[in-house]
Amino acid sequence: MTILDKILTEKAKEIVQLINVPLLEGNKKSVPTFKSIVASSSNMNIIAEIKRSSPSKGAIDMDVNPVEQAKQYEESGAAAISVLTDKPFFNGSMKDLQAVRKAVDLPILCKDFIIDSIQIDHAKAAGANIILLIVAALSDEQFKKLYNYATELDLEVLIEVHNEEEMTRALEMNPEIIGINNRNLKTFEIDLQTTEKLAAMIKNPETILISESGMKTTKDVQRAANAGANAVLVGETFMRADNVEETFKAFQIPLPVGAKINAC
Repeated sequence: MTILDKILTEKAKEIVQLINVPLLEGNKKSVPTFKSIVASSSNMNIIAEIKRSSPSKGAIDMDVNPVEQAKQYEESGAAAISVLTDKPFFNGSMKDLQAVRKAVDLPILCKDFIIDSIQIDHAKAAGANIILLIVAALSDEQFKKLYNYATELDLEVLIEVHNEEEMTRALEMNPEIIGINNRNLKTFEIDLQTTEKLAAMIKNPETILISESGMKTTKDVQRAANAGANAVLVGETFMRADNVEETFKAFQIPLPVGAKINAC
């Protein structure tokens, strides 16, 4: 079994239990959409992630205070905050998301392996504004059903792809936000060429393109920008940074001319 297979096996067990778990009551505050934030920015937009650990890296920062980390991200200029809510593999929780929602006024991405609508219900209740759908984890039927369900709940959807076949499937939905993950979810190896290879498949200039994983230096971020990315999703680098604000400044590079999208 690949790492993704193991994670999805655990998710199936988790969903059975979620039926009996009451929804958390998140703060219903009004925040701008991620798309509107990206549209108003001429610099690289950053989705900053709260990440205690991962299957590939092990423990990153098990003692992190999600609220304090989120506030630091907001003060540093994050466009959105990603909160890992998977417990078995990433040591996250929906309570982390709930706490972060109350602390910041930015869009929040629920970062999880979503395969059932009940997970979307829990994410929205806890205060998420964006949910992640990983094409590799879903059949075409599941993908379309969950995408439509989320958008009907007024959630933004980040569709994540890793290869040409997944990008083709994603583009059929004419999505507003696509994330290209440079990490292979089957091997967890990183290759920044993934963004460069797949970005050219996106023809709609209004589509927000996010390059995910492997952003360690300004050079990496510039490489993503040159490929057409409007945003980057960064977890481990910020979690390990001695100075989060300085790292943010190094990553908020000007976007190339023509990379800016419209709000509508």
